[in-house]
Amino acid sequence: MHYDLLIRGGTCVTPWGTEAIDLGIRDGRIAALATPAGATAEAVIDAAGLHVLPGLIDSHVHLRDPGDPAVETIETGTRAAVLGGIATLFDMPNTVPPIADTERLAWKRDYVAGRSWCDIGLYVAGTKANIDALAALERAPGVCAVKVFAGSSTAALMIEDDAHLERAMRAGHRRMAFHSEDEDRLQARKPLFSRGQPYRTHMEWRDPECAFLGTRRLMALARKTGRATHILHVSTAEELAYLRDFRDVATVEVLVNHLTQVAPDCYDTLGGFGVMNPPIRDERHRAAAWAAVRDGTVDTIGSDHAPHARAAKERPWPDCPAGLTGVQTLVPIMLDHVAAGRLSLARLVDLMAAGPARVYGLRGKGRIAAGYDADFTLVDLKARRRIEESWIVSPCGWTPFAGTEVTGWPVATLVRGHLVMRDDAVLGTPVGGLARFAA
Repeated sequence: MHYDLLIRGGTCVTPWGTEAIDLGIRDGRIAALATPAGATAEAVIDAAGLHVLPGLIDSHVHLRDPGDPAVETIETGTRAAVLGGIATLFDMPNTVPPIADTERLAWKRDYVAGRSWCDIGLYVAGTKANIDALAALERAPGVCAVKVFAGSSTAALMIEDDAHLERAMRAGHRRMAFHSEDEDRLQARKPLFSRGQPYRTHMEWRDPECAFLGTRRLMALARKTGRATHILHVSTAEELAYLRDFRDVATVEVLVNHLTQVAPDCYDTLGGFGVMNPPIRDERHRAAAWAAVRDGTVDTIGSDHAPHARAAKERPWPDCPAGLTGVQTLVPIMLDHVAAGRLSLARLVDLMAAGPARVYGLRGKGRIAAGYDADFTLVDLKARRRIEESWIVSPCGWTPFAGTEVTGWPVATLVRGHLVMRDDAVLGTPVGGLARFAA
């Protein structure tokens, strides 16, 4: 048998277990598992000593394009992604201008070609002004989901009241993604705090009840309308316990930050570089997030990569914008959690490959199986590295994990059979395109 590419000698994480098999790639897809010894190919990747994972997916990324190229672009953000072992990402719509209508969506689809190093799914923003168009927008090529900011956004992109939220949930049928914080509570509590207070004030203002109240309201509406929902960046013990009773209408995302960093320490050490929405919380909530990973409550893990200029993040609270970089560091940090025994490698693959594919209806990705896209993340589980800001390629140039020692590192990324990263080097030219979703 002759293939375009052979991946030999690796330990592959398949849906049915971990196997030492060779993979044959043809026309950008997996043509064979356990290829015969005499198989030949145009190119061969020696994966001896490495684990071959299905191409990992970061389903929560803000590439800021269109926006400010001094902070991030599709080219730089996807370059960061493949350096970090990400083969597919889903890009959020709160750009400048936002992706909220047919014209901007069409522009974004065309803009991706020739600029992206990995495959991309596009969120469309749900707003009060475009509710009637959401059913059509969610079925457009390349769209992973409608994203609704039920709190914490600019007024034009926010649907904070129950009447409009219900209308939005009734517009269409695909799973809808939500930023869940209660805007009324946020605004009511804002006068309780003053400018220049410590950065830890951020988590006091956006308290657990702010998130839990928002999620309770969304679940009531999801049950009323029967709309499948995906609650993004769930950050509280209360939400995680509550959502277990809504598995008929809700799936759950947890961020790497809420699994890794803990308040108030993060605010003391990172200052504004620890400020994000929802905020990093105390150990009780982090422990609950890990318990939810272990019992299956959590469906996906993402980075919520949301870069800002370094100077902006250095401003005092609350003038420092919320949002942290993360697409390049997500895989190393999660591999370190595997090394520490907090989750298995199979569970990591479930949360960062099979899970996003299942939740969003992503076609042809998320598992190592015949006929699927030849997307792979090759990792060295024994490699010990320090995350350095000199490695970060986003123009903003910083990471909240600077100086972190990790065990486990992505050493190669393949997108539809193209080797786009090997040993910290990005290779060739951008080959990324639009991901495909079930309508």
